[in-house]
Amino acid sequence: MTHEDRGHYAKKHPPDRKVQPEIAEALKQKATKRKVSCAAAHKIAGDLNVPPAEVGFTIDTLEIRIIKCQMGLYGYHPEKRIVKPAETVTQSLEKAIRDALVNGKIECAAAWDIAKKFGIARMDVSSACETLKVKISSCQLGAF
Repeated sequence: MTHEDRGHYAKKHPPDRKVQPEIAEALKQKATKRKVSCAAAHKIAGDLNVPPAEVGFTIDTLEIRIIKCQMGLYGYHPEKRIVKPAETVTQSLEKAIRDALVNGKIECAAAWDIAKKFGIARMDVSSACETLKVKISSCQLGAF
């Protein structure tokens, strides 16, 4: 979405698609000032045993903004993105990232899997991607 579309997130989806009431209720409880963190959205997905994308759809439909991306890519203030390039990237981490590339990018879920496999923070994988000039794509919540 473009900057001008901010606040009109529901337009990304077909008008006949309906939200699941339990997801909407959970989001209303977690959201503050029409904002919800990435971590809270993923917790709702886990608690309700639904895909993060379904929570993301509901977030869009309710015109809630996602903040504090766990990869550090968006939703922070005032910087917007907080991820910084890593000083060094181990060969094994670089290989894992490069092996996960799809069309030259790594999907968010794959980056999370790498973080779990290596026992490191998700932001560490994001920082390594910054150093390697690898873009992260396909936000699990649908933000990008």
